[in-house]
Amino acid sequence: MKEMQSDIMFTISLENYTVMAKHGAYDFEHESNQPFNVTIRVEIGKDEINDDLSKTVNYADLQKTIDTVLLNSKPIRLMETMAEKMISILKENDVIEKINIRIEKPNAPLPHEGGLAVVEAEWNK
Repeated sequence: MKEMQSDIMFTISLENYTVMAKHGAYDFEHESNQPFNVTIRVEIGKDEINDDLSKTVNYADLQKTIDTVLLNSKPIRLMETMAEKMISILKENDVIEKINIRIEKPNAPLPHEGGLAVVEAEWNK
């Protein structure tokens, strides 16, 4: 029988982590690094954590997930694909009930100055 979870939900976040990487819809974006600012928020629900890291999510794992997708992969054309890849890694952790990812691309090639390119994704167990 599945164990009942408590009413306590925890949100664990790594916010505004900037990675310099070569991704984008256009081939010229793969020639030099550009900043990607990533925020990942995960929610967990547990009866008791009792100071046991295995019952929660380590911030380092959130950072490693971003690094795996943005630094250790060939160029990705869409930020939506980046988010999908991050979610597929994180949802393997059984304690995670919900994942929110926000990817910002401050230097996205826009027709003119102004605006911030952002993709957000959400996954629920």
